[in-house]
Amino acid sequence: MGTIPKTPEHLNKVVVAFLNGGRIKGFSSDFSPLNDSFNLLPQENPHQSQAVKVELKDLKAVFFVWDFAGHSNYQESSPADSTLHGRKIEVTFSDGEKLAGRTEGYNSQRLGFFMFPVDPRSNNIRIFVVTKNTRQVRLL
Repeated sequence: MGTIPKTPEHLNKVVVAFLNGGRIKGFSSDFSPLNDSFNLLPQENPHQSQAVKVELKDLKAVFFVWDFAGHSNYQESSPADSTLHGRKIEVTFSDGEKLAGRTEGYNSQRLGFFMFPVDPRSNNIRIFVVTKNTRQVRLL
């Protein structure tokens, strides 16, 4: 278990998607795409709780979000006149779930990569995908 700075400006809101289908919402300040793990504080009482170590090998992805409530009925769309940077990408996970977005740094030899939503109204800010836990990655 680790120590995480207790000020809100140092904490990222994340939704952690596990390979077994589970999801946990919480806060992290020490996530790095270069490390095999990071510390997660629970969504409830993050300033009074101990951080739990999360291993990337157990995850599909880490979603960095604007808020935990999300938009459960919202269907993301891809604007036709998108001026976003990066290359379009479609990721299929081993359980069949698909995500589409853009990336500037996909490399199949790396632990993972960031992708960004094409819909500016998405609740996702960015998504870190664990490469080895994907079934297919297609650059479009």
